[in-house]
Amino acid sequence: MPLPADYHMHTPLCRHAAGEPVEYAARAIEVGLTEIGFSDHSPMRQDNFDEWRMNADQLSEYVEKVEKARADYPQLKIRLALEVDYIPGHEDWIRELSAMYPWDYLIGSVHYVSDDWEVDHPDKLSEWRSRDKMQVWGVYFDRLTMAAESRLFDIIGHADLVKKFCFYPDRDCTPLFERFLHSAAKNNTAIELNTAGLRKECREIYPARHILNLAFTRGVRVTFGSDAHKPDEVGMDFEAAIRLARSVGYTHWSRYAGREFSYARL
Repeated sequence: MPLPADYHMHTPLCRHAAGEPVEYAARAIEVGLTEIGFSDHSPMRQDNFDEWRMNADQLSEYVEKVEKARADYPQLKIRLALEVDYIPGHEDWIRELSAMYPWDYLIGSVHYVSDDWEVDHPDKLSEWRSRDKMQVWGVYFDRLTMAAESRLFDIIGHADLVKKFCFYPDRDCTPLFERFLHSAAKNNTAIELNTAGLRKECREIYPARHILNLAFTRGVRVTFGSDAHKPDEVGMDFEAAIRLARSVGYTHWSRYAGREFSYARL
């Protein structure tokens, strides 16, 4: 059985990744993938919104880089996508972005829980130490739920990214998870098994088994992503992600093309 597609990969345009798309494509073939997707951090309407995304005038360069990888590796299915931050109030910009190029899918992610705090930013750990953990997790999953409700995205990225630095609430978060997953199921939005968590302080795939089990019972579709920021991370730890998905009952993953999905056997 072929490996599922790696649908979460970045490029140097986001300013914190290395290696060109052609190098990621070459690595994908080495590790046995037959399909990949580039989903670099999308620009915001305001350039230099932060230091970890491309500017709007670089979108065409991004698309050209992906097209070059397609031309150089025709034996590999290469999808064109974006990872788009969901921030309340920016929905019109996301709609504009979605119409700019023939994207195969959009990953909606939450990094910001306030105007100036990304919960996964290593330079902002002091924010965690001064805040109520349950409140932060609540805002984070509220925004994930809003992202799923918006119907702007095909996939929700790293659904429990908020655990990255191991700041966990002392209360049960299951109601937060259930509300988010209810919205994902209702709006036909997939979630990804993102193996980058294994490379972070939490040492755990995003999302945790408990969340994934809840997702399966609600019929939420899944995709897979390495969140690669350099070529040697392409497809990394996919065997562990496949085992996790199968262990809670998944037998298929969702493939995307032209923002339409189909099922593939896992």
